[in-house]
Amino acid sequence: MIFSIQPHERKLFDLIAQCAREIDVPAYVIGGYVRDRLLGRPTKDIDIVCVGDGIELASRMASKLTPSPKLVVYRRFGTAMLRYDGMEVEFVGARKESYQMDSRKPDVESGSLQDDQNRRDFTINALAVSLNAADFGQILDPFGGLEHLEQKLLKTPLEPGKTFSDDPLRMMRAIRFANQLRFTIDKTTFNAIGKYKDRIHIISKERITGELERMLRTPKPSIGFNLLFDSGLLHLIMPEVALLQGVEDRQGKGHKDNFYHTLEVLDNLCQRSSNIWLRWAALLHDIAKPATKKYHPETGWTFHGHEWKGANMVPRIFRKMRLPLDSKMDYVQKMVRLHLRPISLTKEEVTDSAVRRLLFDAGPDIEDLMMLCESDITTKNPRKMARYLEGYQYLKERMAEVSEADRMRLWQPPISGEIIMQTFNIEPSRTVGIIKTAVREAILDGVIPNDFETGFQRMLAEGAKLGLKPVKTVADFAQDA
Repeated sequence: MIFSIQPHERKLFDLIAQCAREIDVPAYVIGGYVRDRLLGRPTKDIDIVCVGDGIELASRMASKLTPSPKLVVYRRFGTAMLRYDGMEVEFVGARKESYQMDSRKPDVESGSLQDDQNRRDFTINALAVSLNAADFGQILDPFGGLEHLEQKLLKTPLEPGKTFSDDPLRMMRAIRFANQLRFTIDKTTFNAIGKYKDRIHIISKERITGELERMLRTPKPSIGFNLLFDSGLLHLIMPEVALLQGVEDRQGKGHKDNFYHTLEVLDNLCQRSSNIWLRWAALLHDIAKPATKKYHPETGWTFHGHEWKGANMVPRIFRKMRLPLDSKMDYVQKMVRLHLRPISLTKEEVTDSAVRRLLFDAGPDIEDLMMLCESDITTKNPRKMARYLEGYQYLKERMAEVSEADRMRLWQPPISGEIIMQTFNIEPSRTVGIIKTAVREAILDGVIPNDFETGFQRMLAEGAKLGLKPVKTVADFAQDA
């Protein structure tokens, strides 16, 4: 079968072919680029393998391009990369690999094209296209990858136990590709994942998390997480999520399966937002339900406080998964902590005070929180669904009203800690926090209006309760302004 080369690719491949002839090495396009082009998927990464020195081929190629592109060389790995016409082109010499049991880093030596195809993870990634004069454009398919593309099937080129034992990250990649491409994993291949799953422990958390995030970026991550669960991998890499699975029944009272509910929430959210950190929040929003589950003979099952405990679990999970311990983690914590707040406000008469507090606590992330909460509606009862959505719509209207009336949008209390310290000539202390909180709470409760002068007078009153005397007046701050 001949590979259909697009006109904008022809110049690039002709030039690579010319350079390969000049240094007398056979060259091939291989792997993901061939797969994605055959599937009609957009791709910007091109892998070139030659039976020889990949760095030499890349250097020859770079010397012929105008303007000459920057060539990035990784001598330790025998690879080189350049950018051309919006594409990343990587060159490597064909190789064969052998592995030690306690490492996924192979011992590498030069090899043939067949050796290089043998070391690939899946048959659909072992497809190669010749750039050589005798068979230019011919697809070389030693393992039936073309047929597997047609069948939407993921299968290892060699015995799957060897493929996965050599590099256990390939187990994660199998599930990620199944999720991304909507392919089925061959039964023997999938069974091998279950058999060799414990080998995942030699893989770094960063690499595992990278594969998880690629699943989270798909339109329907539940496909990948269900496969992770069924293979047993999820129990090893994110046991907190695996523990959500299962339903307990006592005296005829059961609860929903929180694992499958979580995946449904995640899929729902993916229809609303591409924000990866909000997707992490959806995955973790009920993470503390197993730890807070209690049974009461009269009321049945409860998970009281799971939102707070779950938020407290987020930093530990982020550290373990090597996720950033910065504002992104704070954001996920906030979403987990607040995810029940809006639904509670739809079940009662919504006071201005409750709406103010929600707007203040959520801050600029209120729309994201509402998306998460609406995604959390997984009932199959149409009437219940309509009632929940109607409640959220009413809450949104109330938030708009209060925000407009009280200038609560992205609100910060008008009295800062700096103003308190200057007014009473005191140093940073617990006293400053007490006064600042008292002023903020009075505004949120609607006791005083949201303006500087009224807030200042409240600050003076709170300071007087603590025996403080002001050294500045409201006029001093007006003058400073």
